[in-house]
Amino acid sequence: MKYNFDQIVDRTGTNALKLEGYKGYIFNSDDSLDLPFKDDEFIHMWVADMEFACAPEILDAIRKRVDRQILGYTINSDDRLYDALSAWCKERYDFTFDKNHLLTSNGIVPAISNIISYIVKEDEKILFNTPAYCQFAVACDKNGREFITSELIKDYDGYYSIDFDDLENKMSQRDVRLFIFCNPHNPTGRAWTKEELEKIARLIRKYNLWVISDEIHCDIRRQDAPKHIPLGKILTDYDKLITCMAASKSFNIAGLAESSIIIRNDELRDKWTFYNKNTVNPLNHEATIAAYTKGSDWLKECNEYLDNNFKFLDEFFAKNLSKAIISPAQTTYLAWVDFKEYFNEDEDLELFFAKEAGVLIESDTTFVDHANRMVRLNLACPRSYLEEGLNRMAYAINN
Repeated sequence: MKYNFDQIVDRTGTNALKLEGYKGYIFNSDDSLDLPFKDDEFIHMWVADMEFACAPEILDAIRKRVDRQILGYTINSDDRLYDALSAWCKERYDFTFDKNHLLTSNGIVPAISNIISYIVKEDEKILFNTPAYCQFAVACDKNGREFITSELIKDYDGYYSIDFDDLENKMSQRDVRLFIFCNPHNPTGRAWTKEELEKIARLIRKYNLWVISDEIHCDIRRQDAPKHIPLGKILTDYDKLITCMAASKSFNIAGLAESSIIIRNDELRDKWTFYNKNTVNPLNHEATIAAYTKGSDWLKECNEYLDNNFKFLDEFFAKNLSKAIISPAQTTYLAWVDFKEYFNEDEDLELFFAKEAGVLIESDTTFVDHANRMVRLNLACPRSYLEEGLNRMAYAINN
């Protein structure tokens, strides 16, 4: 490989959330929480950022911008971001969008929260599928808006599918205004098929819903998974669609917090621009453009490395924790594992693995509904790091 994904990068002293913020984020506690491992002894398999060094092409772009010596107020005033993202989407997904529809945000979660405040009234509701990323619920709560959910169907092998009868039942409720759709799905790793997306699109049109398509994980995919299909390719002329994309997960630049928000509706776009202006962080902006224009080789090798990490995980669990059910992961670098055969219902798995294994993970408390005894494991790390974490987890369970 051209890039070294086996490299262990020292993140200490960088104020990394993964290392410094786990007590507050995972356990809702402060430093008074007593755990039998020191901070630097934990294996961190939680939160969705990678343990891989950023692509050197991205780092070079940041250095080049720093060398200009001034980091003043910056706006997205030229076509470079549009050219980069549109070429990326056209080449990979055969997806095109209007240049005037592209806006930027300091992250997708803040964008979702803003959009809720702009379009959902106090007596209206938001709908999304579960299990769900907790920040969907947080965005609703912060705006004082109620949400309802439609549970995905999980089979014996951990494969998830959409319950279309239930989804339509929820969409048909007169007070449901917005559908937040995770495409591909986090945390289950499902890549939705064209047939599934077409069914969803028909329901969205039928009930005239606003829809946010969160596509932040679309670039991370298994080699044998179908290509990502943006919902905008199915709802080609639907005015109430907002598509959210970012280079943050794909290229491990989440801390730079620039996301691309594609808004078709003129009124909503005007409202967004009025409140959010057109400003960008100068370093974030250059990193995002470099990712889309110069990062394809790095991403290709990253996906190949992740494929082998998932294979390693499958083989390890088959030998050491055979009762666990690993959902078939078509996308993301996050494994979704069912440990119900090893733990009692409502047992605190996050605390168990922290105390007994020295491994930090995210379990049901991080997700909305239908995640009891489920664990999300971040596999975007060097193989040796992954092996150490899994060995610790297996030893803690088996002993």
